[in-house]
Amino acid sequence: MREHIRLVARTSPADWNIAAFSTWNLAKLADHLVKRHVVPAISRESPGRILREGKVSWQAATTWKASTDPDFIAKTHRVLAMCDTPPTDGRVVCVDESAR
Repeated sequence: MREHIRLVARTSPADWNIAAFSTWNLAKLADHLVKRHVVPAISRESPGRILREGKVSWQAATTWKASTDPDFIAKTHRVLAMCDTPPTDGRVVCVDESAR
């Protein structure tokens, strides 16, 4: 469950078809987790503690460019899940590309 909370926090609200806001705050994240039945109830402080324990932090982006890849969300979830729970018999190597 904690890994799932960290996964959600590293996604954009748009990934969940939420258009009312573009970034999570702890209150919105907590509300979302309850609405999606990830947890039956959660305080607004608990997600922050769970994210800190998992060394997850975020900052509001000044601009956001969404991928046009129709499989982007599925690929993102697969990669983030692998980073959260790496295979015991191998390594996970992550590379971030940025074209400017």
